[in-house]
Amino acid sequence: MIDSTPTAEQRDYRDTVFLPRTDFPMKAGLPQKEPLILAKWLEGDLEGQIRAARAGRDQFILHDGPPYANGDMHIGHALNHILKDMVVRTQTLKGRDAPYVPGWDCHGLPIEWKVEEQYRKKKLNKDEVPVEEFRAECRAYAQHWVDTQREQLKRLGIGGDWDHPYLTMDYEAEATIVRELLKFAANDMLYRGAKPVMWSPVEKTALAEAEIEYEDIVSTQVDVAFEITESPIAELVGAYAVIWTTTPWTIPVNQALAYGPEVKYCLYEITAHVDAPHLSGKRVLIAKDLFPTFRERVERHVRELPSANDWPSSHPIVEFDDFLFEKTVLDGGYCNVRGSDLAGTIARHPMHALGGFFARPRPFLAGDFVTTDSGTGLVHMAPDHGEDDFDLCKANGIDPVFAVEGDGKYRDDWGWLGGQGSVINPKFNAPDGPICTDLRDSRRAARRQRRLPAQLSAQLALEGQGHLPLHPAMVRADGQGDDAYRAQDPARKALGE
Repeated sequence: MIDSTPTAEQRDYRDTVFLPRTDFPMKAGLPQKEPLILAKWLEGDLEGQIRAARAGRDQFILHDGPPYANGDMHIGHALNHILKDMVVRTQTLKGRDAPYVPGWDCHGLPIEWKVEEQYRKKKLNKDEVPVEEFRAECRAYAQHWVDTQREQLKRLGIGGDWDHPYLTMDYEAEATIVRELLKFAANDMLYRGAKPVMWSPVEKTALAEAEIEYEDIVSTQVDVAFEITESPIAELVGAYAVIWTTTPWTIPVNQALAYGPEVKYCLYEITAHVDAPHLSGKRVLIAKDLFPTFRERVERHVRELPSANDWPSSHPIVEFDDFLFEKTVLDGGYCNVRGSDLAGTIARHPMHALGGFFARPRPFLAGDFVTTDSGTGLVHMAPDHGEDDFDLCKANGIDPVFAVEGDGKYRDDWGWLGGQGSVINPKFNAPDGPICTDLRDSRRAARRQRRLPAQLSAQLALEGQGHLPLHPAMVRADGQGDDAYRAQDPARKALGE
């Protein structure tokens, strides 16, 4: 039996604990409390009081990268703005004048894409809507999300001048940009030029690096032989410089060939050919380290094809089928030409017979980006389609020709493939497509097309990457044709003065 009789006087020890007495409630109740706090800040114009108190003090300016006005705030926005708010408040407590001016980016694909999504729901085509109407809808859409995001940022407790935000679509902001641009024009510092950009032919707009997503695709690869017509090395004249590419759609705008200055190249001669003895004696220029892989992939392709006797007349024999190679002897020894020795060498385009652009000489240019990791050690240059190509050709006075329109289609007046299709169409670049077929028929293509995996941008393909949606052409701000293009025009002339 348990004795429950108390043995000592029981005490309430709460009276012995000394705690401060405050009006703070036991529960924070933040969902109810925070809106009241924010309302008090706004009612008392706390931001205005801070600005007045810090007027004339040393300034601390935080240039905020504004978010896109195209959706609700998310955790990324919250983290960004809360951290910046902490920085601004800290600098204010240190006695500096640290204003925060909220802003929004109201232009670009993220906003256009959202408006187009609404079009698609209504079964409307963006291209069929007047451009002024489309821009007005984009402006209204951006303004809606500016108002929405502003209230969401206020709810996060971010302090700032919410009544006077910076908006890229404000007419005053746009006018300031024009005024600053005209200052360059007035000092003859403005010129018309071109630059490589990431471009979506589907959306017909430029893209930022962060908007590019990569995926594995299957791409057509091809070796193409360019006949050498001039060279300081006499033995190279009449030989073929072979390039390798997985972007056949760039061949129609080739303007040069690039070599590695430190790469060693060799001439290799076809010494026997089972079904086409007339090809014996043909010589090809290949990087010495890459010749084994070049020969292996060509021979593998030959094994995958029917015998030459079974080929239809529409599928003519060209270079490199059932062959043997040997090094060509130059100056009493095997040809080991350093890339730098190729300076001054000239080749001609496989489609040179078309005349005009295609009949222009294709110079050999020194490219530090040329390696012996893959290919042939020679890279064909299409300044319309690749950043390295653009930079190297521009440095040597070669400009893009703008053969492909913003929607990925060759201009109707282009001498080869004009009006035939879009470069983002896989069939256009397929082994039996018009590009590879025309190259075979020209008897200048190394006869081997097969399929291989390649990683490339889902919106942009550069040299050696592939053929899905890509930037098909360098784009100029004025959008005019090549005949109107003049690089380095003085500002006033460019402005029509």
